[in-house]
Amino acid sequence: MENVTLQCNKISTRKTIIAALVSMAILIFSQTAAELLASLLVVLSVPEGACNIVAGVLYLLIAYVMLRFFVKKIIKYPMNDMGMPKFRVKIKYIVVALILPVTVMATYLLVFDGKYVTQDISKSHAFEILGAGIFFTGIACGFVEEMVFRGVILNLLKKRWNDKIAVIVPSVLFGVVHILGMNYSIASCLLVIVAGTMVGIMFSVIAIESGSVWNSAIVHVIWNIVIVGGGLSVSEKTQEDALMTYVLDNKSFAFTGGEFGIESSVIAVIGYIIVIGVVCATASCVRAKKLRARI
Repeated sequence: MENVTLQCNKISTRKTIIAALVSMAILIFSQTAAELLASLLVVLSVPEGACNIVAGVLYLLIAYVMLRFFVKKIIKYPMNDMGMPKFRVKIKYIVVALILPVTVMATYLLVFDGKYVTQDISKSHAFEILGAGIFFTGIACGFVEEMVFRGVILNLLKKRWNDKIAVIVPSVLFGVVHILGMNYSIASCLLVIVAGTMVGIMFSVIAIESGSVWNSAIVHVIWNIVIVGGGLSVSEKTQEDALMTYVLDNKSFAFTGGEFGIESSVIAVIGYIIVIGVVCATASCVRAKKLRARI
């Protein structure tokens, strides 16, 4: 019976690759469609801040509906199999979601010398920055990227091969995607790929341990809002898409994160590695307890 079950759960390499590419295409399409639809509101003189909020909501809704249709009707799997059960988040990952970005941010503000630079901007421009940072970059991007990379792609690779490939391949891909279209130096590109891979592994182990992308998504969302949400930015130069920037005196490539910013810095990478270690250790303890209970 076990062999029959395993064979039923198997998926071909061709189907796996095509499904992964389609899920990424859905991400790109839903983001583009959301931005185009929201831009129509600008023509109707709707404030750009409100348009950014609408764009974020549309991006999340369009992506979820399309992914749900693709998973259930085209590749014919229940949403649970793609790591998307009913929405529920474990408290421990809400704690992780808050501690990780706050600790990274606090490290820069308390340990590294710098100065606060506030932009002289209007309330409408501030609303525009925060609308995009919180609702589009923060909530929408966080959830959609998790549904695609740690949901569909990870679980299809897991079905076709094993956990290790399911974690590593989407994580490397996640790092590479973040340099596409960017005119970065080779050094910055390598830094982003390494950091992107590590944060991808972090999100992956959270999704696997918890059995749901909603847990990795909440960590992703809070990270995006705190680090790049437009409120307070930490950088080697003033950021136009933030209300306030803590401009670092230290210009070291490793600490500033290069052209991508502190998300790819050694400080952030250390944070990712610590979370990976804690999640893996917790999972090992749970497995050991279950094993002892059986004995």
